[in-house]
Amino acid sequence: MLPGAMSEAVAKKSLEQDGEGGSRRSSWGLLVTAGVGGTLVALYAVVTPFVTPALRKVCLPFVPATATQVQNVLKMLENRSGPLVDIGSGDGRIVIAAAKKGFKAVGYELNPWLVWYSRYRAWRDGVHQNTRFYISDLWKVSFSHYTNIVVFGVPQMMPQLEKKLEEELECNARIIACRFPFPCWIPDHTTGEGIDTVWAYDLKHYRRCETKNLEITPERGS
Repeated sequence: MLPGAMSEAVAKKSLEQDGEGGSRRSSWGLLVTAGVGGTLVALYAVVTPFVTPALRKVCLPFVPATATQVQNVLKMLENRSGPLVDIGSGDGRIVIAAAKKGFKAVGYELNPWLVWYSRYRAWRDGVHQNTRFYISDLWKVSFSHYTNIVVFGVPQMMPQLEKKLEEELECNARIIACRFPFPCWIPDHTTGEGIDTVWAYDLKHYRRCETKNLEITPERGS
């Protein structure tokens, strides 16, 4: 082969190799970009439900109830009956514990990941038929048909929630507050100490829940 032809062949082969290398680099670049983009989307999907509540006017962060808190709540539910609701149910441990004691229990939680996890835990513990978990803002829900209400709140929300519950609930309702008491009501029962303190309020003491007696007029003799 002539030197000129050899040089041309070498140059052509080199260009072909460069083209293949560039193509491979381009493919890897696309794969890396797609991988990073997918990771960011997944991270956004996971983080958003946790961050969004914190951006609201009243922040209600998820802080799991301790085992002692759960037992203190159950103590306040002794000799009680009727449906139960946990406002801000988190991972569902209060609802599940109440269901195991025979209550029809419902949890309202704004974080969808926690709601799905709660449903899984209820199914795993065999109480899914007596529990319900809903993704909802507590300010958009009426609690009028519940007789037992459990609240894990923060100080900023308690005055407004106190007013809401007093307007909606029936006289036989008991409200159980964990970690923070209501500002105006005086608790009927208190148990625990520190972060495990639980306060119970019987609504009949804060509203005029009087039973009207039927007046019977005695018959007059003829």
